Amino acid sequence: MNSKSVTIGGATLGGGAKPVLIAGPCVIESEELTLSTANSLKELAAGLGIEFIFKSSYDKANRTSVDSFRGPGLEAGLEVLSRVRREVGVPVITDVHTVEEAIAAAEVADSIQIPAFLSRQTDLLVAAGRTGKPVNIKKGQFLAPEDMANAAKKVESSGICPGVTLTERGTTMGYRYLVVDFQGFARMKELGYPVVFDATHSVQSPGGGCGVSSGNREMAPVLARAAAAVGIDALFIEVHPDPDHALCDGPNSLQLSAVEPLMRSILAIDEARREG
Repeated sequence: MNSKSVTIGGATLGGGAKPVLIAGPCVIESEELTLSTANSLKELAAGLGIEFIFKSSYDKANRTSVDSFRGPGLEAGLEVLSRVRREVGVPVITDVHTVEEAIAAAEVADSIQIPAFLSRQTDLLVAAGRTGKPVNIKKGQFLAPEDMANAAKKVESSGICPGVTLTERGTTMGYRYLVVDFQGFARMKELGYPVVFDATHSVQSPGGGCGVSSGNREMAPVLARAAAAVGIDALFIEVHPDPDHALCDGPNSLQLSAVEPLMRSILAIDEARREG
């Protein structure tokens, strides 16, 4: 089943298009690292013949500890993302946490992202839709796939949102453990929206690292390949040149060098699925 397509800065998600790569460091650590990672991912995607959208956060408001690194903040972070968009020449997506942030981020980002824990916040969803930018809603770890219809309708209530995408990122199953229900991809596709799979957050262990979140990055490619077999419109992965020293979500982030072989396998599986 092909969903209706959504265009984000020239990249088409859904409608039978090849899976799009959405990737970048979890949070903006520095201008240099952000720009160099974006350039590397752009070249990688071009070599594979796929569309690429850069993602990184200016502020990670949902951290385990008050001492956790959150990023450079709204103003400085959006300036870095603006440089990525302008100098690297790729679309950017970033998450927002308040109505005011949605308005500010829309001045820079090609798409507004709603974090999973905020996927029921009506005012935020409506405000994101009113920006006139495509909105990516991450499914709450506590929600059924079918419940995302209500979140999407809140965004669409503005009447000017050009498109909604839905992202699976695992469901809470016991303490500090997430499970991906692959039936959920089909159920969200039935709602008519392009579906994104966030493979790296799905292997996260929230709060499982002595005051920080932990994770198991080795399992992200396993889940990503399984998702490709079911059918996804984009793969979302956190990527870092040195994940073991990343300032946020390092344990579940992929090494930059791991992205190309993973995407080659994703594309091969997707092609086989289409032929089958």
